[in-house]
Amino acid sequence: MIYYIIQILSIFLIAPFLVGIIKSIKMFMLYKRPISPFQPYFDFYKLLYKEVIYSKESSAVSKIAPILIISPLILVVFLLPPIFKDSFYVSFMDAFTITGLISLSTFFLMLLGVDSASAFGGLGSSREAFISALVEPAMILTIFSVSLMANSIGISKAALNLASSFPATHAASFVLAAISFFILLVAENGRIPVDNPETHLELTMVHEAMILDVSGADLALVELASGIKYAIFATLFVTLFIPFGTDLPFALAFLVFIAKLLIVSVVIALLEVNTAKLRLFKVPNLLGISIIFGFLSLITFYILGGVA
Repeated sequence: MIYYIIQILSIFLIAPFLVGIIKSIKMFMLYKRPISPFQPYFDFYKLLYKEVIYSKESSAVSKIAPILIISPLILVVFLLPPIFKDSFYVSFMDAFTITGLISLSTFFLMLLGVDSASAFGGLGSSREAFISALVEPAMILTIFSVSLMANSIGISKAALNLASSFPATHAASFVLAAISFFILLVAENGRIPVDNPETHLELTMVHEAMILDVSGADLALVELASGIKYAIFATLFVTLFIPFGTDLPFALAFLVFIAKLLIVSVVIALLEVNTAKLRLFKVPNLLGISIIFGFLSLITFYILGGVA
């Protein structure tokens, strides 16, 4: 149980750092003076002491939405696959459960944007709904395909099975699922080329548009939720698609896990620096690729003998 608690705490603590390291690397690659990777922690602390201001047009939804946004994500962290083979884990976590909880958080975020009664909030919420409608089926397909390859519908057990016995017969399906999930990681976390989390331009923003009217401690919670969401997707990616290190002693397994998270964050930063943001109506093309790859992964699994 102690390993389980350490894993949960480490994900909560490292989430802002992962976001900070992406920003820092991007600024360095763009020949700017990079911020400290620990800047998100300072921002969170500063926002906690800022005054919370609500629009007079908003309802009680704006007051409770930040808690409702972060709550499902906190629950998901408790259900993530273990990073150590002898660690405690929750066995009933499957593709539908994790997708539903993350979608619930996204729903409350969209509700917060609409409740602000501003043009920007409604614009961001409609765009987020547009993107989420394409992300969710791809995510279910991809995680379900990987679960079948690992002979377990439960994600935690699937991750451990993949780490102990990699299904070499289904390597093609595995690679297709990995590509599909990486696209989802980028899209669901509002990274370039789907969204730019650092912009405030009307024509491009999605996530930022929904939280323009949020301030103070509420904004701190929403930003923390964004970091936790990224950490969740990164953890799922490294435990399911880079499944090694769980059989090491816990200290080494923990260090390998952190290193894999940092590598994924570096790749995300390099991708953002070298990629232009897509127009909104070209985003379905990218997410369509994710859906197709997830479907091909599932089909290839059965073609290569998955039924037996």
